[in-house]
Order: sequence, then C-alpha cells, then structure tokens
Amino acid sequence: MTHEHRQPPQRQGTLLSWVFGGFLAIAAFFLLSEHRAHALGALPFLLLLACPLMHIFMHRGHGGEHKHD
Repeated sequence: MTHEHRQPPQRQGTLLSWVFGGFLAIAAFFLLSEHRAHALGALPFLLLLACPLMHIFMHRGHGGEHKHD
C-alpha cells in the first residue's frame, strides 16, 4: 500500500494573490480618482472610526484580566 502525498501547487496561490492585489490597486485608483472629494471629506470620520477598532484589535481591550500576585 503506497500513499502519495502531493504538495498543493503554491504557484497558483501566489499568482492569484498577485492578480487580486492588482485588481484591488486598479479599483482603488479609479475609486479615488472619481470620488476624491467624497473620500477626502470622509477621512476625518474614518480616522475617528479607526480608533476604537485599533483599540480592540491591537490592544485587545484594557487588559482587565491581569492577575496580580
């Protein structure tokens, strides 16, 4: 009984990630070029929205679970 373990093709995943990245870059370019006024107008609000998200994901809360000896 022989078991063949084939490695998944990694080049295909890399190629798909490059294609997806290129698609996102092109979409971002056209989105910003066509809606620059709207995007820059919402920038202060996006920065305010980013603060609680950064607090949740980067600090993981206030750290109230610390155990003191």
